[in-house]
Formats: sequence, structure tokens, C-alpha cells
Amino acid sequence: MELKSVRLEIPENGNVIVGHSHFIKTVEDVYEAIVNTAPQMKFGIAFNEASGACLTRVDGNDSDLRANATRNAQAVAAGHTFVVSLRDGFPINILSRIRDIPEMCTIHCATANPVEVIVAETEQGRGILGVIDGSSPKGVEGPADLEWRHGLLRKIGYKK
Repeated sequence: MELKSVRLEIPENGNVIVGHSHFIKTVEDVYEAIVNTAPQMKFGIAFNEASGACLTRVDGNDSDLRANATRNAQAVAAGHTFVVSLRDGFPINILSRIRDIPEMCTIHCATANPVEVIVAETEQGRGILGVIDGSSPKGVEGPADLEWRHGLLRKIGYKK
């Protein structure tokens, strides 16, 4: 077995969601979950089949984000892995709907941070062991940091 680190390409002013599902219908179900929850969101979805033709299945409403999701899914190259690349919204707007999809197994990350996917590769194929999302902590939040965090949440509409 070989371990690899795959750095994902985060879309400019966007986010990615990486997860694991178990059925070819994932692309359609994730598409519907997004458009029915956040119709203004621009996104691309790529899903790696784990059997049969073993294709990367792709959909979305933005060609650049479809291409970004496809590049990321193919770089990870793990079966039953999906990548959503998105703009004009945040993962928090759609994660609960994605988790409710019957074939959904795991959400590994939902982030705008630099992210590396840790992949194990065997003779059979590849699987995701986990992700490195952003950087390690550099300290503990103080009063000014708390004020900044609360201000940010108000600015982006999550607190009043």
C-alpha cells in the first residue's frame, strides 16, 4: 500500500465539498439538493464510479466549476468519491440536504481553505483516509478575535 497526498484546486472565491457515496445516482441527487436549497448557487459536481465503466460522472450549472470538480475528483481517483465545487453560497447552505441523500456515506470536508486529501493506493484502487483542511492552530482566540468572528458572522448573514 502506498500513501499519497493530493492537493485540491479550490475555485477562486469558492469552496469545495469532498465526500463518499455509494451509488451512480449521486450526481443527480446532489444536483437536486443544491438547486432546491440554494438556487442562486453556481456549482459543479464530479463523482467517481467504483464499478462498471468506472467513469467520473459530471454535472452542474457552471462549466468552470464542473471542470474544477472533475479535475479534483480525477486527481483523488478514489472510487465512490464526489467533489462539489461551488460559488455564490457556502457549504453550510447545502450540507444538511446533501447529508440527507439516501446514498450518502461521509462528508470529508467542506472548505475554502487549502486542502490535501490523504489517499491510500493498493492494487485494487484508491481510498480516502482523511483530509488536511487548512493550517494548524497558532494560538487561542482572545477578545479581539472573538469580536472579529462575531462581526464576520453578522457580515455574511449568519448572526443578527
